[in-house]
Amino acid sequence: MTVEANLRGRLWSDEPSKIDFLAARAIAETISDAVLDDALDPLAIGLSGPWGSGKTTVLELIKADLDARSDPEAAKILTVRTDPWRYDPAVGAKESLIGEVLDEISKELASRLAEVEETKREKIKRLLKKLSDRIDWAKAVKLAAKSSLAVQLPGIDAVLGLIREPGTAGGDGRDEPRGLAGFKAEFAELLGLEELKHVRRVAVLVDDLDRCLVDTVVETLEAIRLFLSVEGMAFVIAADEDRVADAIRTRLPEWTMPAERADDDDALPAEPPSKLYLHKIVQTTVPLPALGAFDTESYVLLLQLQNRVDNRLTDEQLQKVIAECQRFRATGALDDLKAPDGFDVQQELSFARRLTTILYEKLRGNPRRIKRFLNDLNIRRSIAARRGIMLEFDVVAKLMVLEVLLPDQFQAVLSWLRTGELRERLEALETQANRPIQEQAREPNVIERDEAVESIAPEVTTAATAADFDTEPAGDPEEGATAVYKPAPSVASHFPDDMIRWAKLPPDLHDLDLSPYLHLAASFRGDLLVSAELPQHLRDLAAQLTSTRTLDRRQLTDDSLRALTPDDVSQLVRHLALRARDRIQEQRGAVSGIVRLASLHGSAQPAALDAFRRLPASDLQPGTAIILAGCDIPEMKDVINDLAARLPDGNIKRALRTPPPTGRSGRQR
Repeated sequence: MTVEANLRGRLWSDEPSKIDFLAARAIAETISDAVLDDALDPLAIGLSGPWGSGKTTVLELIKADLDARSDPEAAKILTVRTDPWRYDPAVGAKESLIGEVLDEISKELASRLAEVEETKREKIKRLLKKLSDRIDWAKAVKLAAKSSLAVQLPGIDAVLGLIREPGTAGGDGRDEPRGLAGFKAEFAELLGLEELKHVRRVAVLVDDLDRCLVDTVVETLEAIRLFLSVEGMAFVIAADEDRVADAIRTRLPEWTMPAERADDDDALPAEPPSKLYLHKIVQTTVPLPALGAFDTESYVLLLQLQNRVDNRLTDEQLQKVIAECQRFRATGALDDLKAPDGFDVQQELSFARRLTTILYEKLRGNPRRIKRFLNDLNIRRSIAARRGIMLEFDVVAKLMVLEVLLPDQFQAVLSWLRTGELRERLEALETQANRPIQEQAREPNVIERDEAVESIAPEVTTAATAADFDTEPAGDPEEGATAVYKPAPSVASHFPDDMIRWAKLPPDLHDLDLSPYLHLAASFRGDLLVSAELPQHLRDLAAQLTSTRTLDRRQLTDDSLRALTPDDVSQLVRHLALRARDRIQEQRGAVSGIVRLASLHGSAQPAALDAFRRLPASDLQPGTAIILAGCDIPEMKDVINDLAARLPDGNIKRALRTPPPTGRSGRQR
């Protein structure tokens, strides 16, 4: 398996990170301060941000910070992680949340009951049993079967025995209340036990509430409301506040709210009922900011360093790089970042710097979307490599930026491939992108390609002017000076600003064979790259002319080609010329087809010569060189000399200068 195809270490998990790549520790510690502030006890605080903004990672940092501040003997902080999105749908959300909190408290009590006298131990068990009994156990059977809710007493049979109709005798011979009306008082009694005096705070970290269905959202908030009259309870609710309010809105009818100061036009509009309800439970909300440009760059850098396959950094070394990023936050640039001794991070830093601006703008500083982009990039590169499409990582990254972040412009590039003008358009784009801004402003209006490439159409072909040639020595000294054709980009266009910005990203692409990759990318999108410039009746002819199968080419007789109209021949030569230039793997077949048409239609010969001159010498294939060497149309020798002058010495240059044996032409049979 090639290095490009191997995905080991190139993908990032979507699970929350325990390492702070997001510079979120300041937010986590601020929330921890609020949780432990006795003046705010009890507390529900929100952590709001859109999906993928890093809320779960911040919850991990909060938990780590609270655990670090916890004193198990005198001021323990009991943290409870809960995720309503993962609740068993057969068990109510309210019952699930209450059950998880009671379960955690029960475990804490269980560790201390051994030292408690029997009478008090039984009292504690009865209190837990009463709290458990207040939950709607008809819904909570599955949860009870999995938890240690009653400090391992009673067993599951006894727990099932608690499920009874209202009015039946309780375990102590009295009628027990079934609802949650007395829950607050009994829960306060539980937290006030001497055996829990060492617990300073029960901190419940609620995640993914904004992913849940409406019923789960509302029931979870109602459960939180039950706890908020009991000192020692704190809730951190990580959810997009607007999405939670949307869920509440389906339960609370909207009505026109009067302005808080009706006579003041500058007063803010009153909050809708859904927000009023939410803010009655959640006292304040900390917004999780999107990554800024600097943080996006450092995040991309750190992700790459985290998953290095070779010369990996230890956790300690990675933490040093994180600290370096933090140090440079004030300056807003990582140019002087110092890597740990023995490590070079310039490659990763250069990659991050190139992509930062466009990732920051198009993905809105969303960590999950950035991570998904990098994962998609590595998966695409692996698939391409396994299909024999070997492109440098920077090339695939640049194309993925276009495909994922600029989809409309990517469709334009596919259309260039479809019409056979990919290289010409890319060259014109990169030429424009690399000019000073002042020159770009003086660019002419869009020139349609049909006007710009007139030299390819035989009926309007003119000989190349002297200005198109430079006189310089050819490859072989004995042949003297040779006119060397230097084609200029034949497409001059204005391009959208986004596309020009994209074109400025290194590397340049117009000299690369991108056709196989773009066909692969188009197939993932369900796009058919059918040639758009050829009429339908000529598409099959073009396919037969360029086929690698001898049988296909022989079935296309010379008589059928002679019967073509001049316009049909013109379109075919133009189409094949562009395929020969844009698609290296089809170059030989396309050149062979042009030679065949030019040998049967004299009017097509000038366009054929122009097409051969426009072939990038660096892309010339051995089979193509042999076909060109055997082409006997007039002025072909000048074309061969021009191509040879642009080639280094080697087999391809020798093949181009070596005519085939007498009686054989360059046409494929």
